[in-house]
Amino acid sequence: MRGRRSITLTAGLVLALGVGTFTAACESGDAGGGATANFGADAAGTLTAWAFDNADDVGKARLGYAAKALPGVTLTMDQTGFDAQKFTARLASGEVPDVVQMDREYVGTYAAQGLILPLDSCFTANQVDPAQRWYANVLDDVRYKDQLWAVPQFYQPPAILLNTTVMRAAGVTPADIDTSKPDVLLAAIAKMYKASGGVPTTLGFNPQAVGQTYLWFVAQGGKLVGDKGVPTLDDPSNVRPLELLKRIVDAQGGFARYKSFTDAFDVFGDQNQFVRGQVGAEVDAQWYANVLAPYKDKAELSAVPFRGSDGKPVAVAYGGSFVIPAKAKNPAAACKWALRLTEDGAWNAAAEARAATRAKDKSVNTGLFTGSPGPDRAIREKFVKSSGNAGFDQVVNTFYDVVATGRSAGLSPAGQQLKQELTTAITTTLLGQKTPQKALQDAQTAAMAAYTSIAGG
Repeated sequence: MRGRRSITLTAGLVLALGVGTFTAACESGDAGGGATANFGADAAGTLTAWAFDNADDVGKARLGYAAKALPGVTLTMDQTGFDAQKFTARLASGEVPDVVQMDREYVGTYAAQGLILPLDSCFTANQVDPAQRWYANVLDDVRYKDQLWAVPQFYQPPAILLNTTVMRAAGVTPADIDTSKPDVLLAAIAKMYKASGGVPTTLGFNPQAVGQTYLWFVAQGGKLVGDKGVPTLDDPSNVRPLELLKRIVDAQGGFARYKSFTDAFDVFGDQNQFVRGQVGAEVDAQWYANVLAPYKDKAELSAVPFRGSDGKPVAVAYGGSFVIPAKAKNPAAACKWALRLTEDGAWNAAAEARAATRAKDKSVNTGLFTGSPGPDRAIREKFVKSSGNAGFDQVVNTFYDVVATGRSAGLSPAGQQLKQELTTAITTTLLGQKTPQKALQDAQTAAMAAYTSIAGG
């Protein structure tokens, strides 16, 4: 178990902040007892932060940048990972951090309960236009009742990685791996799939059915979240993607055998599924390109976009965010700190650090996917160079090409429960225990119970 570490950071270098001096106040909502958060105040004093637990080379560079940009702030940081039960316990006990890092799926829950502050006034007070800083789908991940409740960061777009060696041997082309054409895709799967005694030895296509949950539904025209964040898991449009997933898995030994086979993959190791030829194609988020970079000469790789039912490329946003609890003691510093960590200068510092790491490791720089279009473009132009492997370079370029196609599944107060119930619906359907319609109806009932409990009706 990771222990708690407190780190105090101070800065001695003053940088021009480039923000206005006007003051803006934000009504904190019911949980704040009518108090106001003066997001326009100077950033000064002690700032307590929790759950910034990804302090690798990228995280450390961003922390250093923010410390220099806010010399009047002394940061005390608990770097243990975010835990939902611990968060509510802290709020109940009065041990409230000023800023918390969490997955964006949690944001709707705490927004509906009034436990975090809406941040529109944070952006206004610091002259930040969210529409200019972040991708639209990333903002939709933290939007609830027409307000923004978090400062988002990162967006790892998914695409389909291709094992060219397996595909070539089976007579399959990249054009055959098309999620908008189920019959074409299933024919390609049949050509590549291999089994011994009914046990898979090579999957034609690994759909990541319970790993890229939202992608399949959003891309295939499904609707998971309705107005005001109400779950819509039983919407008729969700049946088609679930039926397609079942057809894909049934064509490869059925869910039990498929899952047992994929669970045994050496995903992060020298004998990963691409090196061993255990997959012909697989849905993966961009970060997995980093994992495969050391093996680019041991497996012949390429990529294609994940396509929606309309034939157009689709990506779904996943990532983290910073929220400010309603009873934070230093909301002004929390607001400015989160904004500093997500501005162009912070990402450039992170990219410089990552480039140094890649040079030291003699590895490929696949870029950073920040959640912001400006830094993404700048980092790509400055740091992403040819690896000398045409196939792998095409993989990197594909992820950059699809990042602008992102959609959001929507924010719901029942976010985590919704995802859990949707995953259960997928699993029970793929196992043949329920029809897609029944599985989705049961999932909706449970998700709505959570929604009603949190949002009240």
